[in-house]
Amino acid sequence: MTRDILFVSGMSGAGKSTALKMLEDMGYFCIDNLPIELIDKFVQLSEESKEGRIQRVAVGVDIRSGSRITELQDLLKELKASGTPCRLLYLDADDRTLVKRYKETRRNHPLAGNERIEAGITREREIIAFLKEEADYILDTSQLLTRELKAELEHIFVQNGDFKNLMVTILSFGFKYGIPADADLVFDVRFLPNPYYDPELRPQSGLDAPIRNFVMKYEAARVFSDKLEDMVRFLIPNYISEGKNQLVIAVGCTGGKHRSVTLAEELYARLKESEDFGIRIEHRDIPKDAMKQGV
Repeated sequence: MTRDILFVSGMSGAGKSTALKMLEDMGYFCIDNLPIELIDKFVQLSEESKEGRIQRVAVGVDIRSGSRITELQDLLKELKASGTPCRLLYLDADDRTLVKRYKETRRNHPLAGNERIEAGITREREIIAFLKEEADYILDTSQLLTRELKAELEHIFVQNGDFKNLMVTILSFGFKYGIPADADLVFDVRFLPNPYYDPELRPQSGLDAPIRNFVMKYEAARVFSDKLEDMVRFLIPNYISEGKNQLVIAVGCTGGKHRSVTLAEELYARLKESEDFGIRIEHRDIPKDAMKQGV
């Protein structure tokens, strides 16, 4: 008997096909773009499979089903009412990322027609909004690398780990290279003394102990870290209740190599054991600053 039916849906371009391939490698029997009217029959056949060989099934359903996609809501309710174990994974990405992906692949959005890609994305969001509300898991792939998506899927569907709807990215950067376009919160730490002016410290980064010791010896750095942690811990539950699934906290100094890296690492260390959200850290400009010998 099938013990796990996972529906995979979400925005076109958010990575559903990639996720289905990964799930197949994890032991799921995967089928993509199955017509809505055939899903019930497919579930029945998989449950009747000899020797219970099909135990985990992943079904990709998306806007390609046309107007019948709305029938999936009633189907999910019927399956759950009948005792069939089923869950819904919704893959999302912000509009800017989706447009970029479509342009890179030179494909048009299935709902765009002769209009711009953005028009198709807007229509799709409106049509499948109910799926996001019904979803058991929402993964925003805007900032996820392929290996990170695989790790998250393995955590949820192989290791049976606790799913965390909000993914927090702590990002260090250099103002001279521009503020990250996807940042939700931006903090400027250029008020702190700069290790750059010490010739022995200049080649190192905030990942090295001498830089960390230099920055954190100042009371202002410690007070800033305490206040930043307190504010972030206050904000996150409110973001979760609002339904936000991606939060990018950007910490910047001049070159993104010393102070911002140190304080980003400090915040990450304070938050990484939290159970209510996932967390990752990224240092955008360390390589740039090393190449250009910047501040």
